[in-house]
Amino acid sequence: MMTKLEELIKELCPNGVEYKRLKDCSIMERGTAITQKQIQQGDIPVIAGGKKPAYYCEKFNREGETITVAGSGAYAGFLAYWNAPIFVSDAFSIKGTEGVMTKYLYYCLDCKQQEIYNTKKGGGVPHVHISSIESLQIPLPPLAVQCEIVRILDDFTLLSAELEDELAARRKQYEYYRDKLLSFDKLNGGGCEVRWLKIADICKGIVSGGTPLVSHQEYYDGGIPWLRTQEVDWKNVYATSMTISELGLENSSAKWIPNNCVIVAMYGATAGKVAINKIPLTTNQACCNLQVDEHKALYRYVYYWLCKEYLTLKGMGQGSQSNINAAMIKNYLIPIPPLEVQEKIVETLDKFDKLCNDLSEGLPAEIEARQKQYEYYRDKLLSFKECV
Repeated sequence: MMTKLEELIKELCPNGVEYKRLKDCSIMERGTAITQKQIQQGDIPVIAGGKKPAYYCEKFNREGETITVAGSGAYAGFLAYWNAPIFVSDAFSIKGTEGVMTKYLYYCLDCKQQEIYNTKKGGGVPHVHISSIESLQIPLPPLAVQCEIVRILDDFTLLSAELEDELAARRKQYEYYRDKLLSFDKLNGGGCEVRWLKIADICKGIVSGGTPLVSHQEYYDGGIPWLRTQEVDWKNVYATSMTISELGLENSSAKWIPNNCVIVAMYGATAGKVAINKIPLTTNQACCNLQVDEHKALYRYVYYWLCKEYLTLKGMGQGSQSNINAAMIKNYLIPIPPLEVQEKIVETLDKFDKLCNDLSEGLPAEIEARQKQYEYYRDKLLSFKECV
Protein backbone atom coordinates (compact mmCIF):
# COMPACT_ATOMS: atom_id res chain seq x y z
CA MET A 1 0.00 0.00 0.00
CA MET A 2 1.37 3.40 -0.94
CA THR A 3 1.89 6.04 1.71
CA LYS A 4 0.32 9.46 1.39
CA LEU A 5 3.71 10.93 0.47
CA GLU A 6 4.29 8.32 -2.25
CA GLU A 7 0.82 9.05 -3.67
CA LEU A 8 1.54 12.79 -3.72
CA ILE A 9 4.88 12.32 -5.45
CA LYS A 10 3.38 9.96 -8.02
CA GLU A 11 0.59 12.42 -8.74
CA LEU A 12 2.42 15.76 -8.57
CA CYS A 13 6.07 15.12 -9.50
CA PRO A 14 6.49 11.63 -11.02
CA ASN A 15 9.40 12.76 -13.20
CA GLY A 16 11.42 14.42 -10.45
CA VAL A 17 11.61 17.94 -9.07
CA GLU A 18 13.38 21.18 -9.89
CA TYR A 19 16.53 22.11 -7.95
CA LYS A 20 17.28 25.76 -7.21
CA ARG A 21 20.12 27.61 -5.56
CA LEU A 22 19.36 28.61 -1.99
CA LYS A 23 19.50 32.31 -2.85
CA ASP A 24 16.86 31.79 -5.58
CA CYS A 25 14.29 30.19 -3.27
CA SER A 26 14.81 32.13 -0.05
CA ILE A 27 15.29 35.54 1.50
CA MET A 28 18.73 35.72 3.15
CA GLU A 29 19.47 38.65 5.48
CA ARG A 30 22.43 39.57 7.64
CA GLY A 31 21.90 40.29 11.31
CA THR A 32 22.30 43.61 13.10
CA ALA A 33 25.36 44.15 15.28
CA ILE A 34 24.39 44.71 18.89
CA THR A 35 26.00 44.32 22.31
CA GLN A 36 24.43 43.50 25.64
CA LYS A 37 25.18 47.04 26.84
CA GLN A 38 23.09 48.51 24.02
CA ILE A 39 19.85 46.77 24.90
CA GLN A 40 17.45 46.32 27.76
CA GLN A 41 16.86 42.93 29.31
CA GLY A 42 13.78 41.16 27.97
CA ASP A 43 12.53 37.77 26.74
CA ILE A 44 13.50 37.99 23.05
CA PRO A 45 16.39 35.63 22.19
CA VAL A 46 19.47 37.29 20.70
CA ILE A 47 20.98 34.93 18.12
CA ALA A 48 24.72 35.27 17.66
CA GLY A 49 27.57 32.78 17.25
CA GLY A 50 26.55 29.99 19.61
CA LYS A 51 24.12 27.08 19.67
CA LYS A 52 21.96 28.87 22.24
CA PRO A 53 20.84 32.50 22.50
CA ALA A 54 23.66 34.80 23.58
CA TYR A 55 21.27 36.67 25.90
CA TYR A 56 17.77 38.13 25.81
CA CYS A 57 16.54 41.62 24.95
CA GLU A 58 13.30 43.60 24.68
CA LYS A 59 13.09 44.00 20.87
CA PHE A 60 13.16 41.80 17.77
CA ASN A 61 14.23 42.14 14.15
CA ARG A 62 12.73 38.88 12.82
CA GLU A 63 9.16 37.75 13.35
CA GLY A 64 7.51 34.42 12.59
CA GLU A 65 9.27 31.47 10.97
CA THR A 66 13.01 32.02 10.56
CA ILE A 67 16.10 29.88 10.03
CA THR A 68 19.28 31.25 11.58
CA VAL A 69 22.89 30.44 10.75
CA ALA A 70 25.48 31.35 13.41
CA GLY A 71 27.95 33.80 11.90
CA SER A 72 31.20 33.34 13.82
CA GLY A 73 33.00 31.49 16.58
CA ALA A 74 33.34 27.82 17.40
CA TYR A 75 29.79 27.07 16.20
CA ALA A 76 29.86 29.24 13.07
CA GLY A 77 27.41 27.72 10.60
CA PHE A 78 25.11 26.18 13.22
CA LEU A 79 21.51 26.01 11.98
CA ALA A 80 18.43 26.69 14.09
CA TYR A 81 14.72 27.02 13.34
CA TRP A 82 12.57 29.61 15.10
CA ASN A 83 8.84 30.22 15.05
CA ALA A 84 8.80 33.17 17.41
CA PRO A 85 10.21 36.73 17.42
CA ILE A 86 14.03 36.84 17.70
CA PHE A 87 16.83 39.37 17.33
CA VAL A 88 19.43 38.23 14.78
CA SER A 89 22.84 39.70 15.65
CA ASP A 90 26.07 37.87 14.78
CA ALA A 91 24.20 35.52 12.45
CA PHE A 92 22.09 35.64 9.31
CA SER A 93 18.55 34.53 8.66
CA ILE A 94 16.87 32.53 5.89
CA LYS A 95 13.18 32.48 5.01
CA GLY A 96 11.42 30.62 2.21
CA THR A 97 9.99 32.62 -0.68
CA GLU A 98 6.46 32.08 -2.04
CA GLY A 99 5.85 28.38 -2.60
CA VAL A 100 8.72 27.32 -0.34
CA MET A 101 7.96 26.37 3.26
CA THR A 102 10.55 27.76 5.65
CA LYS A 103 10.36 24.61 7.79
CA TYR A 104 10.89 22.46 4.68
CA LEU A 105 13.89 24.62 3.79
CA TYR A 106 15.25 24.10 7.30
CA TYR A 107 15.12 20.31 6.93
CA CYS A 108 16.86 20.56 3.53
CA LEU A 109 19.64 22.65 5.09
CA ASP A 110 19.83 20.34 8.10
CA CYS A 111 20.88 17.61 5.64
CA LYS A 112 23.75 19.89 4.68
CA GLN A 113 24.81 20.97 8.19
CA GLN A 114 28.30 19.50 7.86
CA GLU A 115 28.68 21.00 4.42
CA ILE A 116 27.81 24.40 5.89
CA TYR A 117 30.33 23.92 8.71
CA ASN A 118 32.95 23.14 6.09
CA THR A 119 32.57 26.63 4.59
CA LYS A 120 34.12 28.25 7.69
CA LYS A 121 36.79 30.80 6.90
CA GLY A 122 39.25 32.69 9.09
CA GLY A 123 41.96 31.78 11.53
CA GLY A 124 41.43 32.51 15.22
CA VAL A 125 37.69 33.27 14.89
CA PRO A 126 36.09 31.30 12.03
CA HIS A 127 33.18 32.81 10.08
CA VAL A 128 30.44 31.54 7.79
CA HIS A 129 29.11 34.04 5.24
CA ILE A 130 25.93 34.16 3.17
CA SER A 131 28.05 34.08 0.02
CA SER A 132 29.52 30.73 1.08
CA ILE A 133 26.19 28.87 1.15
CA GLU A 134 23.89 30.79 -1.20
CA SER A 135 24.60 28.39 -4.06
CA LEU A 136 23.57 25.25 -2.19
CA GLN A 137 21.13 23.22 -4.31
CA ILE A 138 17.65 22.76 -2.84
CA PRO A 139 15.06 20.29 -4.21
CA LEU A 140 11.67 21.98 -4.63
CA PRO A 141 8.71 19.61 -4.91
CA PRO A 142 5.13 20.98 -4.97
CA LEU A 143 3.90 22.59 -1.78
CA ALA A 144 1.68 19.62 -0.86
CA VAL A 145 4.75 17.33 -0.92
CA GLN A 146 6.74 19.81 1.19
CA CYS A 147 3.91 19.87 3.75
CA GLU A 148 3.81 16.08 4.04
CA ILE A 149 7.59 15.83 4.42
CA VAL A 150 7.53 18.49 7.15
CA ARG A 151 4.71 16.63 8.93
CA ILE A 152 6.67 13.36 8.93
CA LEU A 153 9.94 14.92 10.09
CA ASP A 154 8.15 17.01 12.72
CA ASP A 155 6.82 13.76 14.22
CA PHE A 156 10.39 12.44 14.51
CA THR A 157 11.68 15.64 16.12
CA LEU A 158 8.73 15.71 18.53
CA LEU A 159 9.61 12.21 19.76
CA SER A 160 13.24 13.30 20.25
CA ALA A 161 12.13 16.46 22.08
CA GLU A 162 9.97 14.40 24.45
CA LEU A 163 12.95 12.17 25.25
CA GLU A 164 15.17 15.22 25.79
CA ASP A 165 12.58 16.63 28.22
CA GLU A 166 12.47 13.32 30.09
CA LEU A 167 16.26 13.25 30.26
CA ALA A 168 16.33 16.80 31.63
CA ALA A 169 13.83 15.80 34.31
CA ARG A 170 15.87 12.70 35.21
CA ARG A 171 19.03 14.79 35.51
CA LYS A 172 17.30 17.19 37.87
CA GLN A 173 16.17 14.19 39.92
CA TYR A 174 19.74 12.83 39.89
CA GLU A 175 21.16 16.19 41.06
CA TYR A 176 18.57 16.37 43.83
CA TYR A 177 19.49 12.95 45.23
CA ARG A 178 23.21 13.51 44.69
CA ASP A 179 23.11 16.76 46.68
CA LYS A 180 20.92 15.19 49.36
CA LEU A 181 23.14 12.11 49.77
CA LEU A 182 26.30 14.22 49.90
CA SER A 183 25.03 16.90 52.28
CA PHE A 184 26.87 15.99 55.46
CA ASP A 185 26.56 18.13 58.55
CA LYS A 186 30.05 19.27 59.48
CA LEU A 187 29.26 18.66 63.14
CA ASN A 188 27.59 15.27 63.24
CA GLY A 189 27.98 13.92 59.70
CA GLY A 190 24.27 13.26 59.25
CA GLY A 191 24.22 10.30 61.64
CA CYS A 192 27.54 8.64 60.72
CA GLU A 193 31.15 9.32 61.51
CA VAL A 194 32.47 11.77 58.94
CA ARG A 195 35.92 13.30 58.69
CA TRP A 196 36.44 16.48 56.69
CA LEU A 197 39.77 16.17 54.91
CA LYS A 198 41.62 17.96 52.17
CA ILE A 199 41.57 16.30 48.74
CA ALA A 200 45.34 15.93 49.06
CA ASP A 201 44.89 13.83 52.22
CA ILE A 202 42.89 11.11 50.43
CA CYS A 203 45.11 10.76 47.34
CA LYS A 204 48.14 8.61 46.66
CA GLY A 205 49.23 11.01 43.98
CA ILE A 206 48.20 14.30 42.37
CA VAL A 207 49.82 15.28 39.08
CA SER A 208 49.12 17.43 36.07
CA GLY A 209 50.34 16.78 32.54
CA GLY A 210 51.96 18.56 29.66
CA THR A 211 51.73 19.44 25.98
CA PRO A 212 54.44 18.39 23.52
CA LEU A 213 55.60 21.15 21.18
CA VAL A 214 53.11 21.36 18.33
CA SER A 215 55.92 22.39 15.99
CA HIS A 216 57.27 18.83 16.23
CA GLN A 217 54.95 16.66 14.17
CA GLU A 218 56.77 13.53 15.33
CA TYR A 219 55.51 14.18 18.89
CA TYR A 220 51.91 13.46 17.86
CA ASP A 221 49.75 10.69 16.36
CA GLY A 222 51.49 7.95 18.31
CA GLY A 223 49.94 5.21 20.40
CA ILE A 224 49.64 7.12 23.69
CA PRO A 225 46.17 8.50 24.57
CA TRP A 226 46.42 12.22 25.43
CA LEU A 227 43.48 13.93 27.13
CA ARG A 228 42.76 17.65 26.78
CA THR A 229 40.52 19.69 29.08
CA GLN A 230 37.76 20.08 26.47
CA GLU A 231 37.18 16.33 26.81
CA VAL A 232 36.68 16.56 30.60
CA ASP A 233 32.90 16.70 30.74
CA TRP A 234 31.21 14.66 33.49
CA LYS A 235 31.90 11.27 31.95
CA ASN A 236 34.01 8.14 31.85
CA VAL A 237 36.83 8.47 29.33
CA TYR A 238 37.50 5.35 27.24
CA ALA A 239 39.36 7.04 24.37
CA THR A 240 40.89 10.42 23.53
CA SER A 241 40.59 12.47 20.35
CA MET A 242 44.36 12.97 20.19
CA THR A 243 47.41 10.80 20.83
CA ILE A 244 51.08 11.53 21.35
CA SER A 245 54.21 9.48 20.61
CA GLU A 246 56.92 8.15 22.91
CA LEU A 247 59.07 11.07 21.74
CA GLY A 248 56.30 13.49 22.68
CA LEU A 249 56.04 11.91 26.11
CA GLU A 250 59.81 12.05 26.68
CA ASN A 251 60.09 15.67 25.57
CA SER A 252 57.22 17.18 27.56
CA SER A 253 55.72 17.22 31.03
CA ALA A 254 53.03 14.76 29.96
CA LYS A 255 53.02 11.63 32.11
CA TRP A 256 51.08 8.40 32.37
CA ILE A 257 48.32 8.12 34.96
CA PRO A 258 46.60 4.83 35.88
CA ASN A 259 42.96 4.19 35.11
CA ASN A 260 40.25 5.34 37.53
CA CYS A 261 41.81 8.68 38.39
CA VAL A 262 39.48 11.61 39.01
CA ILE A 263 40.47 14.28 36.49
CA VAL A 264 39.63 17.93 37.18
CA ALA A 265 39.87 20.52 34.39
CA MET A 266 41.64 23.65 35.62
CA TYR A 267 41.59 26.06 32.67
CA GLY A 268 39.30 27.19 29.91
CA ALA A 269 35.62 26.64 29.27
CA THR A 270 35.52 23.34 31.18
CA ALA A 271 37.34 24.60 34.32
CA GLY A 272 35.94 22.81 37.37
CA LYS A 273 34.41 19.93 35.39
CA VAL A 274 35.48 16.37 36.19
CA ALA A 275 35.87 13.02 34.48
CA ILE A 276 37.19 9.52 35.20
CA ASN A 277 39.69 7.83 32.92
CA LYS A 278 38.81 4.18 32.36
CA ILE A 279 42.10 3.54 30.55
CA PRO A 280 45.67 4.54 31.42
CA LEU A 281 46.44 7.78 29.59
CA THR A 282 48.32 11.08 29.61
CA THR A 283 46.85 14.58 29.87
CA ASN A 284 47.76 18.16 29.12
CA GLN A 285 48.90 20.57 31.81
CA ALA A 286 45.40 21.94 32.35
CA CYS A 287 44.24 18.68 33.97
CA CYS A 288 44.68 17.95 37.66
CA ASN A 289 44.73 14.16 38.03
CA LEU A 290 43.76 12.64 41.37
CA GLN A 291 44.83 9.07 42.14
CA VAL A 292 42.56 8.34 45.08
CA ASP A 293 43.81 6.12 47.92
CA GLU A 294 41.29 3.25 47.87
CA HIS A 295 41.83 2.66 51.61
CA LYS A 296 40.51 6.14 52.38
CA ALA A 297 37.92 6.87 49.71
CA LEU A 298 36.22 5.43 46.63
CA TYR A 299 37.25 7.23 43.49
CA ARG A 300 33.62 7.43 42.29
CA TYR A 301 32.60 8.93 45.62
CA VAL A 302 35.24 11.64 45.12
CA TYR A 303 34.00 12.11 41.56
CA TYR A 304 30.40 12.63 42.68
CA TRP A 305 31.48 15.03 45.42
CA LEU A 306 33.40 17.19 42.95
CA CYS A 307 30.45 17.09 40.53
CA LYS A 308 28.28 18.46 43.32
CA GLU A 309 30.85 21.14 44.17
CA TYR A 310 31.36 22.30 40.57
CA LEU A 311 29.89 25.80 40.93
CA THR A 312 31.66 26.44 44.23
CA LEU A 313 35.01 25.26 42.91
CA LYS A 314 34.63 27.17 39.65
CA GLY A 315 33.63 30.26 41.66
CA MET A 316 37.08 30.22 43.25
CA GLY A 317 38.62 30.65 39.81
CA GLN A 318 40.48 33.65 38.57
CA GLY A 319 40.59 35.56 35.31
CA SER A 320 38.05 35.86 32.51
CA GLN A 321 37.68 32.06 32.24
CA SER A 322 37.58 31.42 36.01
CA ASN A 323 40.71 29.26 35.93
CA ILE A 324 41.51 27.24 39.02
CA ASN A 325 44.82 25.68 40.05
CA ALA A 326 46.15 22.50 41.64
CA ALA A 327 46.61 24.13 45.05
CA MET A 328 42.91 25.01 45.22
CA ILE A 329 41.97 21.43 44.41
CA LYS A 330 44.46 19.87 46.83
CA ASN A 331 43.20 22.04 49.69
CA TYR A 332 39.51 21.63 48.90
CA LEU A 333 37.64 19.93 51.73
CA ILE A 334 35.69 16.70 51.25
CA PRO A 335 33.55 14.79 53.79
CA ILE A 336 34.82 11.22 54.22
CA PRO A 337 32.30 8.82 55.79
CA PRO A 338 33.16 5.12 56.32
CA LEU A 339 33.83 3.19 53.13
CA GLU A 340 30.62 1.17 53.47
CA VAL A 341 28.62 4.42 53.52
CA GLN A 342 30.52 5.64 50.46
CA GLU A 343 29.66 2.37 48.71
CA LYS A 344 25.94 2.83 49.31
CA ILE A 345 26.05 6.42 48.06
CA VAL A 346 27.98 5.41 44.95
CA GLU A 347 25.63 2.50 44.26
CA THR A 348 22.61 4.81 44.32
CA LEU A 349 24.20 7.56 42.22
CA ASP A 350 25.60 5.10 39.70
CA LYS A 351 22.05 4.02 38.85
CA PHE A 352 21.03 7.61 38.13
CA ASP A 353 24.26 8.27 36.24
CA LYS A 354 23.73 5.23 34.03
CA LEU A 355 20.20 6.29 33.20
CA CYS A 356 21.21 9.87 32.43
CA ASN A 357 24.61 9.49 30.79
CA ASP A 358 25.26 5.95 29.55
CA LEU A 359 25.49 5.97 25.75
CA SER A 360 25.10 2.18 25.51
CA GLU A 361 21.76 2.09 27.34
CA GLY A 362 19.41 4.43 29.15
CA LEU A 363 17.91 7.64 27.81
CA PRO A 364 21.02 8.94 25.97
CA ALA A 365 21.16 5.68 23.97
CA GLU A 366 17.48 5.98 23.07
CA ILE A 367 17.93 9.64 22.08
CA GLU A 368 20.91 8.74 19.90
CA ALA A 369 18.91 5.96 18.22
CA ARG A 370 16.02 8.37 17.55
CA GLN A 371 18.44 10.91 16.10
CA LYS A 372 19.91 8.33 13.71
CA GLN A 373 16.41 7.27 12.71
CA TYR A 374 15.46 10.90 12.05
CA GLU A 375 18.60 11.49 9.96
CA TYR A 376 17.98 8.35 7.92
CA TYR A 377 14.41 9.29 7.02
CA ARG A 378 15.28 12.99 6.56
CA ASP A 379 17.95 12.12 4.00
CA LYS A 380 15.71 9.55 2.32
CA LEU A 381 12.70 11.86 2.10
CA LEU A 382 14.72 14.74 0.68
CA SER A 383 16.54 12.73 -1.99
CA PHE A 384 14.59 13.65 -5.12
CA LYS A 385 15.35 12.85 -8.73
CA GLU A 386 16.06 16.06 -10.60
CA CYS A 387 13.69 16.68 -13.50
CA VAL A 388 15.18 17.73 -16.81
